[in-house]
Amino acid sequence: MAPTIYSRLKAYYTGVEPEVPIISTSAAVLLLIAYALIYVLPFYVSSTTRPSPQLSRDAPSVIRGRIRLVTSSCIACSLGTFVLLSSVGGGSPLKSLHLMGYFPVGVTEASRSLGLTAILFLGPLFEAGAGEGRWRDWIQLRGFSASISSWIGWRNLVAGPVTEEVLFRSASVPLLLLSQTSNTTIIFLTPVIFGLAHVHHFYEFRISHPHTPVISALLRSLLQFTYTTLFGGYATFIYLRSGSLLSVILVHAFCNWMGFPRFWGRVTSVGTVIGTEVSEGKRDENENPTSSNDGRLGVIWTIVYYVLLVVGAVAWRKLLWPLTESESTLTKF
Repeated sequence: MAPTIYSRLKAYYTGVEPEVPIISTSAAVLLLIAYALIYVLPFYVSSTTRPSPQLSRDAPSVIRGRIRLVTSSCIACSLGTFVLLSSVGGGSPLKSLHLMGYFPVGVTEASRSLGLTAILFLGPLFEAGAGEGRWRDWIQLRGFSASISSWIGWRNLVAGPVTEEVLFRSASVPLLLLSQTSNTTIIFLTPVIFGLAHVHHFYEFRISHPHTPVISALLRSLLQFTYTTLFGGYATFIYLRSGSLLSVILVHAFCNWMGFPRFWGRVTSVGTVIGTEVSEGKRDENENPTSSNDGRLGVIWTIVYYVLLVVGAVAWRKLLWPLTESESTLTKF
């Protein structure tokens, strides 16, 4: 963070000059934007990864090609951040790996972060597990294995969370720490760039759904931007507090799997309020509810769902700080 008026006055009266960051916040933000472009733009260079009316972004060939591209982008950006962190005064390879969330791995931090996030989703977990009857599959891990058995599931639950967190948390957040940007700015700034990196889905949706009204496509993209931005802030907070890349990868995969929580409507065993692509999360179509009825459940199910939704939110708020506390934290709060 650049020297403020307060820091300049303090330096004037104490005779101690404020520490000047290696790079400015503006330079760090420009690097973040460059990283986001490096992640997204290659999708549209080749016809094999560029969606068209004849080629969906969900086609296996497109998914495979994009995974190769984002893997290369993540490696290049991570190396750039690693070299920069290691070359500055006081920097070292081990310290760089710590700032990038690789060391220590943080298995305990990851378990606590995942548990904290599951508490927030108590209501949706009840609806999916009890209402839709998926709890049997969860116990036997059949739901997860079925989801990642297809390229769509692999992209949504493995490749997407890993590459996005490597780029937007591991390779990006340390640059803002290096510029001495405040924690608040980091938590609220990086998610905006993360959310904007998903805006290209509007273009792809319009190509694959040309007959959908523009306003509907815009509202869909706005909802996705809002959700991804909010999640980005949460993930950045966990990353700063835990210092663990594994934590945010697992939380990201879990949130992708759960999708956007239901905030209105009646709980049913089948069907959703706002569409399967948003509300049911990014599970694969192979993971189906076991219920065979018409989807109607008693009103008590809906009451329990919304009670658990509120209880989960309150409990999450109370446990947010203690469950994300770690000796590996990247910054002081």
